[in-house]
Amino acid sequence: MALTYFLVYFHRVSPAVLATDLQGSFGVGLTAVALLSSAYFYAYMVMQLPCGVLTDRWGPRRTVCAFTALSALGALVTALASSFEMVVAGRVMIGLGVAMVYVPTLKVLSSWFRKDEFSTMTGVLLMIGNAGGLAAAGPLAAMSDQVGWRQVFLVLAVLTAVLTWSMWLLVRDRPQDVGLPAVERTEEEDRIPMGSALRQVFSSGIRFWPFAIIFFFMYGSLMVYQGLMGGPYFRDVLGWDKAEYGFSLTFVGLGMIAGCPVSGYLSDRVLRSRRKVVVAGTLAFAMMWGILWLMSGRVNDQMAYTIVHFLFGFFAGWYVPIYGQVKDAFPRSMSGTSLAALNIFPFAGGAVLQMIAGFMMSESSLTEYRAVWLLMLFGMIVAAIAALISKERPS
Repeated sequence: MALTYFLVYFHRVSPAVLATDLQGSFGVGLTAVALLSSAYFYAYMVMQLPCGVLTDRWGPRRTVCAFTALSALGALVTALASSFEMVVAGRVMIGLGVAMVYVPTLKVLSSWFRKDEFSTMTGVLLMIGNAGGLAAAGPLAAMSDQVGWRQVFLVLAVLTAVLTWSMWLLVRDRPQDVGLPAVERTEEEDRIPMGSALRQVFSSGIRFWPFAIIFFFMYGSLMVYQGLMGGPYFRDVLGWDKAEYGFSLTFVGLGMIAGCPVSGYLSDRVLRSRRKVVVAGTLAFAMMWGILWLMSGRVNDQMAYTIVHFLFGFFAGWYVPIYGQVKDAFPRSMSGTSLAALNIFPFAGGAVLQMIAGFMMSESSLTEYRAVWLLMLFGMIVAAIAALISKERPS
């Protein structure tokens, strides 16, 4: 399941590197590429509540295998696309399919690991996912140059199909499914009807909404930069080629690979406080957006950007403890639903903020990019305020 999540992230951020190739193949502008990128997030967002319900009712293994097969078909449609509209259709299929990977995997982790290990294991999962984001930077740029973007998606279709079959053979929802004892004693809980579960989540006030706001701006702004605007900025403003900006953007993924498990470990083992980690990470990530805004148009040094990109990714990964906060705030029998409800907001942020950023770009000028960076900074200030007013959850 973690290897499948690797491909989820690969798909998520690939438009930033492939923007030039897609524009050349179909004669479209950056606004159209922004639409393509955001199509993934809209599809992902729409599927989160069905994902939570299916995970709780149908089981994680069945849910993830059925929909990962759909993402394999979407990758095949993208590879064979004869028009830009077909590429968009393929990306929607990919988004619908991979939307059913993360929450079922969290449900499996909650069954196979103890409560005080959950944030750490979530960090490890996100570390592996971000390795996919890493592969979608420099390595994807090199693969695309060597064999072309269509062949890349054809390989992805085959790999996704192989992983789907492997998960069906190997994954089990709970230790009890293979004759092992439960990791933790839990009292049997009555199933909560879907409508009641959703009302509990969305009417829970400060137990839920500050984290939804943090995710909307923190992850949404990350995807504006890593998943869409980062590569075109270096091409249009600083004149870097794809290999140069692909290498530098790789360090956003490297930073997240380091930051996700570190934040989970700090939360579970060192500070024993999820709130402190989330507040520190949100403030630091807001500061990194301020640095990027100040650097834009003034700094053209690859080493400087590489260092900033690593720190940008490192602190972007400090949202990990939020999942533990929300999971523990609601009954175990509705953990899939509560986590899926939370997971709507990072992808709503990715979809909405990427679309806004795309519409702000008419000439791809420095002024326009700086305006986008400044908007992201303001959003992160709102997220930091939400983090400061949030309440501590039991670890």
